[in-house]
Amino acid sequence: MFNTTLKPLLLSAALLATSLASQAQSTTNNLHDSWNALLNKHVVAINHNHSTEVDYAAIKREHAQLKTYLDSLSAVTQNEFDAWEKPKQLAFLINAYNAWTVELILTKYPNLKSIKDLGSFFSSPWSKEFVPLLGKTRSLDDIEHGLIRGSGKYNDPRIHFAVNCASIGCPALREEAFTATELESQLQQQTVRFLSDTTRNMAQENTLNISSIFKWYGDDFEQGFNGANTLQQFFLQYSDALKLVPAQQKALKNNDMKVKFLDYSWDLNARQ
Repeated sequence: MFNTTLKPLLLSAALLATSLASQAQSTTNNLHDSWNALLNKHVVAINHNHSTEVDYAAIKREHAQLKTYLDSLSAVTQNEFDAWEKPKQLAFLINAYNAWTVELILTKYPNLKSIKDLGSFFSSPWSKEFVPLLGKTRSLDDIEHGLIRGSGKYNDPRIHFAVNCASIGCPALREEAFTATELESQLQQQTVRFLSDTTRNMAQENTLNISSIFKWYGDDFEQGFNGANTLQQFFLQYSDALKLVPAQQKALKNNDMKVKFLDYSWDLNARQ
């Protein structure tokens, strides 16, 4: 027979467990709040909302807030990260890449015209190991090509429209932090935002002029995302964004459309 005296104890234990779980969830949800605030204040949409400019000078004045955020990312352990659902992991990694890219720019700003100025003849800025993350000191390349692309966990080519290389040619640095709950819609919005930018992706008669991103990372768009096993199939998913008329869609589907990769601007995406 059930001991009724245990009911209050069991109820208290259940409430405590719920409270702790709620606190843990709240802590995770709030992890990116300070980064979100910086982005809201200092990233401005331009080019009919297809691109953004970053007020690095203003962020530099609030560097303590950025540093606190970076420290909070560094405090996340590998075990904690592994226990998260994939959307939470991916949002974390994208935010980490973008925030540490801004941190890298601030090490020399305003005395640079491009992120490439932070590299040398022997090494690129993306290979610098300066990011304390998940128990190791990593480079930006480690985050993007190792933890995100190389892990095999996520298989989502839309990350290329989310991670930002601090350059004009790069897809926009989003004006808000990525979050687990909004990740799907955020990635979709970033993809449409970039593909619909006629300064970097545009169909002209039988030629599709596209960003060099698709040349560098073409394989990522051929790994079955939403059934797309070729770059052409990926583009057909975004016919509206690319403003493809029916004849162009047919040509693209039949692999009869010429693809041309456009020049890429590495100039800093700084607010003027």
